[in-house]
Amino acid sequence: MAAILEKPIYKKILEKASNDSFLVTFWDGEEKAFNKGEPAFRLIFKKPLNTKKLVSDTTLTLAEAYMSGELVIEGNIEKIIESIFSNKDSFLHQHKVLGKISKIKSNTVKKSKEDISYHYDLGNDFYRLWLDETMSYSCAYFKTKEDTLYEAQMNKIHHTLKKLNLKPSQTLLDIGCGWGYLIIEAAKFYQVKAVGITLSEEQYLETKKRIEENGLVGQVEVRLVDYRELSKEKMMFDRIVSVGMLEHVGQANIPIFMDEVDKLLKEKGVALIHCITGLFETEVNTFLGKYIFPGGYIPSVRELINHMSLHNFRIIDIESLRLHYYRTLQHWIMNFEKNIDKVEKKFDDRFIRMWRLYLNACAANFHIGNSDLYQFLISKGVNNELPTTRDYLYLL
Repeated sequence: MAAILEKPIYKKILEKASNDSFLVTFWDGEEKAFNKGEPAFRLIFKKPLNTKKLVSDTTLTLAEAYMSGELVIEGNIEKIIESIFSNKDSFLHQHKVLGKISKIKSNTVKKSKEDISYHYDLGNDFYRLWLDETMSYSCAYFKTKEDTLYEAQMNKIHHTLKKLNLKPSQTLLDIGCGWGYLIIEAAKFYQVKAVGITLSEEQYLETKKRIEENGLVGQVEVRLVDYRELSKEKMMFDRIVSVGMLEHVGQANIPIFMDEVDKLLKEKGVALIHCITGLFETEVNTFLGKYIFPGGYIPSVRELINHMSLHNFRIIDIESLRLHYYRTLQHWIMNFEKNIDKVEKKFDDRFIRMWRLYLNACAANFHIGNSDLYQFLISKGVNNELPTTRDYLYLL
């Protein structure tokens, strides 16, 4: 009887979920159609959910229900989530605007290492199943519709390196170097001396192996260290790059991150920060924060520019790669599903549904424009020696 009485709560939430037509089948067999037209998808509730949790955090409760199999989704998950994102009154827009940074807890070095390990140390064999050969776990750059994922990731690496205007014998720091392909390419093509840092044991070991295989020991180095530790060694670099790492530092640590870049970058030095951004400052999505990226935070563009200005960083160029990230995620989803039999040998059904939801939600988020991906090219102080047009980026 209690479950029957709670049904109106479900219906009230779902009637604002999407402007598209869809069907809902409840645990007792009742079927309810929402909106007119041919249904685009179906939601099947196998059992009643915790109503209190459903009301207080609809997104997380439905996500957990899907992960456990209590909620079955019939249809294209990416398109369904995009449909819900498109309705500004839906539960996916029930976020809280954040207050002052000082009120938000900072990620410690220990906590940061635990958070990074949670996500990135799932095993290199897992990531090899759906990333490209470079194992680049960040937005690719598609020059043509025919580009493979590998070609697009190589495009991204060299597009990024070109922006840095690297010269032989210069020093390059990669903060959050992943599996190390960018620093290896930088050393091979620009003859720079590169250092990559990561908090992931798996990434560290793979990058070290790659450096040795490419005969770059002595020219390229990878270190298992937090970005806040390097300046204590009085190290300084001509160039700094950070691809997809700033999203992990947390809102309270953004000024600390900028301060560390300032300490590590030589005067007139150039840095490129590549990161996901949101339209404004909000609390982290609870599903992503709990299950995918603990400790993560997506900054706004205005927030980043403000901190850059406070550190006397001069903005040279800003480029949006939003649709490139959407296409990247489509490739990842396709590869993930193509190798699902191999994933099933490593992880249980709950994990698989969790990652399927994560990848498809991200794709929907970028396609609908709730999130963006920007590359910020900045200099420490004024640098009048850099190209004054973008022509150099497109030269072979």
